[in-house]
Amino acid sequence: MTEITMARLYELMVILYAVGIVFYFIDYIYKYVKARRIAFWFVCIAWCMQTIFFILFIFEMKRFPILSLFEGIYFYAWLLTTLSIILHCIARVDMPVFFVNVLSFVFVTIHLFAPAEDVQPLVNTDVSEMLLIHIFFAILSYAAFSLSFVFAVLYLILYRLLKEKKVSPIWSRLPSLKATTKWMQHSTLVGVPLLFISLILGLEWALMTLDALSALDVKIIGTVVIVVVYFISLLLHRSGKLIGTTYAWVQIYAFLLMVINFFLGNRLSNFHLWY
Repeated sequence: MTEITMARLYELMVILYAVGIVFYFIDYIYKYVKARRIAFWFVCIAWCMQTIFFILFIFEMKRFPILSLFEGIYFYAWLLTTLSIILHCIARVDMPVFFVNVLSFVFVTIHLFAPAEDVQPLVNTDVSEMLLIHIFFAILSYAAFSLSFVFAVLYLILYRLLKEKKVSPIWSRLPSLKATTKWMQHSTLVGVPLLFISLILGLEWALMTLDALSALDVKIIGTVVIVVVYFISLLLHRSGKLIGTTYAWVQIYAFLLMVINFFLGNRLSNFHLWY
C-alpha cells in the first residue's frame, strides 16, 4: 500500500511539474507576469516533493542514493530543478529557466518509467565513501554542463534572429549574446574540475577494489574525452580562438557526447556499477 501511495505521489509531482512548465510557456509567449509566478510556485512545490522523496530514499537505503543509474537520474533531475529555481530568483533570466525546467522534466519522467535497480552497499566504508563522492561530483559536473548546453542553444537562437533581423517581442526576453557566452564559460569552468576530480576518484576506487582494470574501458575513455574536449574549449575560448557560434556548437556537441557516455558508456563498461 505504501509503495502504491508513493507511486501516486510521484506521479502527482510530475503533473505539478508539467503544469508549471506550461505556465512558464504562457508567460513567455504573452508576458503574463501572474502566469510566471504561478509557474514558479508549481515548480517549487514539485521541487519540495522531489526533496522529500530524496530524503525518504536516504532513510530507506541508509546511504546517499546515487549508486545506480536509476538513482543517479533522480539526483540529476533534482539538481536541474534546483538550478532553475536559483536562476529564477537570482539571475532573473526567463528563457533559460524554461529550458532547464524542460530538461529536468525529461529526466524526471525517465526516472518515473525506468525500472528500479537494487544496489548492495559496499562493505568497506572508506571505499564506499570514495565511490559516493566520485558519483556525486560526476553528477554535479553533468548539471553544470547541462546549464552550458542550455545557454549554447539560446546563443544560437539569438544569433540567428539577430542575423536575419527577425527579433520580435517574443524573443525580447532572451539574454544577450554576451550574457549567454558568459554563462557558457562559467558553467564549463565549474564542470571541468568537478568531472576531473570525479574521474580521479573513480580510477582510485577501481584500482583499490578490482583485480584488473583495463585502461581501454569504454566509460574511462569516454569520460577522459569529455574532460579533454571541455578543457580545450575553455583554453581556446580564453585565447580568443574559439568564439561565437563555433564555441556554442562545441558546447552542444560535448553535451551530447556526455549524454551518450552517461547512458551507453555505463552499459558497455566492464566494471562500472551503473547498469
